[in-house]
Amino acid sequence: MSQYLIRRLLVALPSLLGISVVLFTVLALAPGDPFEELATNPNIPPEVRANLREQFGLDDPVWERYFRWLVAMLNGDWGFSFVSRVDVDVLIMQRLPATLIIIGLSQVLALAIALPVGVYSATRPYSVFDQVANTLAFIGFSLPTFFTGLLFILIFSIYLDWLPFVYRSDLEETGFAWLWAHFKQSIMPIAVLGLFQGASWTRFVRSAVLDVIRLDYVTTARAKGLRERIVVVKHVVRNALIPVVTLVALQMPIVFGGAIVTEQIFRIPGIGSLLISAILANDTPVIMAVTFVFACLVILFNLIADLLYGWLDPRISYR
Repeated sequence: MSQYLIRRLLVALPSLLGISVVLFTVLALAPGDPFEELATNPNIPPEVRANLREQFGLDDPVWERYFRWLVAMLNGDWGFSFVSRVDVDVLIMQRLPATLIIIGLSQVLALAIALPVGVYSATRPYSVFDQVANTLAFIGFSLPTFFTGLLFILIFSIYLDWLPFVYRSDLEETGFAWLWAHFKQSIMPIAVLGLFQGASWTRFVRSAVLDVIRLDYVTTARAKGLRERIVVVKHVVRNALIPVVTLVALQMPIVFGGAIVTEQIFRIPGIGSLLISAILANDTPVIMAVTFVFACLVILFNLIADLLYGWLDPRISYR
């Protein structure tokens, strides 16, 4: 398994390198200038803007700027934010925990919904439960996250006044009260992302279980006298999870995209909101770093999915 992991990492490194080349080239050739506000300010001489561009190497060729960025990044220097006047890695480390907590817990919620509901629906196809679950799954998957987020704010924050609709990182509470306040303000964003993904995965889990439950080895297991619960859990679900793992890994870019929208709705200080503010301000070092972090996380989840294949299906070899 260690050799397989090393080979997968060796494949991932060229992928990350190619992604960084594409991202840097697109950002370098895109219109906009982080110092364009200085050009419209009559109190700042044009030579000051020219000196800043020369200092940061913005007039150098794209390939030269890329290699300079790559060497600096490998040395731990991710650049300097033109807007915040702070190192980019400091900004990301301040925002990344909130994003990972929201995304991680939302995916746990999605799996907690999709697995039992999808399996139960597949074992009782066309029943009342199956029809209700399919209807709710279609509704949940059809509603975009920004609409669901606004609906949650309207119901639970404005009408019922149960939950805060603005995420605050500067809470005054301490101890257990601080944990409870963080939990309350995280409920709605986690639920928005989790219900959206859970609705999509429920349909896929149901389809995967239906494909496996009709196979011959499942009929043989039942003929041996095994209880239905053991047949479903041990022989059906484990093999049906292989395409589900693939789906979860492939949908990670969609998850991060939904997280960006959700962070804007609930004012979560995550890297998604950092990316939006950086795009609006043409802060290219921050845009490059955040998008590259997203790419690293997506490749990481695909690597985890590859490792889970062998655990779910013994027929898959790590050699």
